[in-house]
Amino acid sequence: MTSYDGDLIPLETVHSDITVVGGGLAGVCAALAAARQGMRVSLVQNRPVLGGNSSSEVRVWVCGATAHGVQHYARETGIMGELFVENQFTNPEGNPYYWDLVLLEAVRAEPGIELFLNTDVREVDADGPIEDRRIRSVSGWQMGSERRLQFCSAAYIDASGDGLVGFLAGARYRTGRESRDEFQESWAPESADAETLGSTILFYVKDVGYPVKYVPPSFARDITETSIPTLREIHEGANGCDYWWIEWGGDRDVVADNEEIRDELQGAIYGIWDYLKNSGTFDADNLTLEWIGSVPGKREYRRFLGDHVLTQHDVLGQTPFEDRVAFGGWSIDLHPPGGMYATEKGSRHWHPDGNYHIPLRSLYSQNVSNMWMAGRNISATHVAFGSTRVMATCGVIGEAAGIGAALSTRRGCTPRELATDYFDDVRRAIVRADASVLGVRHDDPADRAVTARATASSQLTVLGATTSAGTWELTSALGIVVPVDPAMEGLELLIDADRDTELVVDVHTVSRPQNYVPHEKVVSSSVQVTAGAAQWVTVPVRWHPDSPQNAFLVLRANPSVVVHTSSTPLPGVVTLTYRELAREERYTEQWRAWKQVLHRRAPCLRLAPATDAFSAEKAIGGYARPWAGPQMWVSQPLSMDPEPHLDLSWDQPVTIGEVAVIFDDDLDEDLINLHHHRTPFDVLPTLVRDYRIEVVDKAGRRAVIAEITANRVRHRRHRLPNPVTAMALRLVVTGTNGAHQARVVSLRAWAPED
Repeated sequence: MTSYDGDLIPLETVHSDITVVGGGLAGVCAALAAARQGMRVSLVQNRPVLGGNSSSEVRVWVCGATAHGVQHYARETGIMGELFVENQFTNPEGNPYYWDLVLLEAVRAEPGIELFLNTDVREVDADGPIEDRRIRSVSGWQMGSERRLQFCSAAYIDASGDGLVGFLAGARYRTGRESRDEFQESWAPESADAETLGSTILFYVKDVGYPVKYVPPSFARDITETSIPTLREIHEGANGCDYWWIEWGGDRDVVADNEEIRDELQGAIYGIWDYLKNSGTFDADNLTLEWIGSVPGKREYRRFLGDHVLTQHDVLGQTPFEDRVAFGGWSIDLHPPGGMYATEKGSRHWHPDGNYHIPLRSLYSQNVSNMWMAGRNISATHVAFGSTRVMATCGVIGEAAGIGAALSTRRGCTPRELATDYFDDVRRAIVRADASVLGVRHDDPADRAVTARATASSQLTVLGATTSAGTWELTSALGIVVPVDPAMEGLELLIDADRDTELVVDVHTVSRPQNYVPHEKVVSSSVQVTAGAAQWVTVPVRWHPDSPQNAFLVLRANPSVVVHTSSTPLPGVVTLTYRELAREERYTEQWRAWKQVLHRRAPCLRLAPATDAFSAEKAIGGYARPWAGPQMWVSQPLSMDPEPHLDLSWDQPVTIGEVAVIFDDDLDEDLINLHHHRTPFDVLPTLVRDYRIEVVDKAGRRAVIAEITANRVRHRRHRLPNPVTAMALRLVVTGTNGAHQARVVSLRAWAPED
């Protein structure tokens, strides 16, 4: 017998600017973001595929700020948005293996990233006093290839989910639940404890068209002896994340007891399948078990302490941090520690009124000077984590951490110094990347467009839809959110009335620029309506806000009135209906009474007077996503302006090294990787499809510098191999992917980089 010393396998050292540990969505987005800032990045993942809980190994839906449509104009931009839009095109059926490919191809396309799959980091070399630790290297083992690898970098991003890197480095952290008194969180328990959210394993079923028997294994749980059949939803049409409630281990240590948790979850699944197949209660004869996960999808473990701990109050109060770098919108979503065996509901939800902000100070360790956090291990209480933990939010946090790590590495400063002394650098980098941040104005002087005069061949000035394609009965109040810029002088509606009656319209403010729920009534008006069909009525509602903002119009319920609807959606308009909550929902912290309707449609209406909400100036500087209005240029219909163009001009020549365009990818459309619902198009219709970019030099000569067909993405960057000197720049739209107008969120003309 021959034995070998482990030292016979040499230790290979990998040098890079930044090492990202963890290849879930947080790690993928962090690595891509850092690489796009010019960093050399090592992305280290301990599984054979990227995606973490969203991968084909676990198959959890990627949820985020849209909260399945509860929040409006909330879908993520930046890298997470790119992944959603790419998946929509390449994977319209929601195949989990194709989603793996979307992530893998995004990483492989970035030359600054070196990817290490199947590489389990097990050791961290860190030194310094507890108040000022520093990571020198992380080391691990690449399974299959039997390589010992050591990663040496200036900065490290712990995107491992469980937080192993930070733990081994000595970073301060918490697990479990804080007491109610510590942060005055009403959803925290009275006393602190070690309980967490549990882990989940999912399964898929398939109809093979003929009877298939099922013989359960000996370890299958008899679920009739549990509360599952009476308290959880089981039906033969369910698949995958429909069974999110198959959760267990919240009263265990989800890391130390991972093997026990996996065994219990799999035993429960085989028992649930036995109940479906063999109880005689379900029409399941032709169903077979197609796939069952082998890796528990963990929800919660360590949460590291940063310079700010995000709390319930920050989420629900939408605290407008000065150092905001990301946003979320999912409800505070907490589950009972007993999971599937609990006698209470599987989850409870508290939705903020709109998207909330996440500060940079929650994304780095307070005592390890070169460690960033990304994903579910950021600095947050257990209650706030109940919202930030969903994967699309983890992805935008990852992008922010990647940008922050890159900038601090380039400057040679600590994350804390970056957040306090150089935050303008962060804000401008995030805006330039089109990352997911709310209410941050684009004022970067490197963009020559912010000093240009903006004009257009046309702009949408009358917000309205006049052709009826259906009706909506006004049996409940109807809410219509519209941009008011600069004022509202009246509202015309196309209605039917089955008798003489009164139509009443209230105008409410919304509490914050990103919200789409009524806040405070500012004016009310009514009009007498005579019986008749398809009649335009004018309601004299007038409102002159101090600044452009959204108005929430409420058409009070009137069973005698029917509102006509259009098949054409209106930019910046959201329609909602009011519903009385069922008894079990009658808690303000649980559900909303207002729910979106007429999605991809609109009421037949006309607003007066002419609006400036879609002027050419909206595409210059300003905001790159809806904020107190749509924040984009919209042309007149293509039938009136077949080749609309947006123009920039300067009094003095400017030198341009890159032209970037951000198109409208309809952030109110709720996209999801495995298609919780099927969106009816592969390419978002609002995106510009064909366009060209022209410049005019000092001599008045016009030249085309870019011409694109078949565009299907939001953010297009045109780097010029040779910078140009221009007096004017023009974007000409020659086709869309279905929208009736050209829509441009932002047109940018960047100076050459040094």
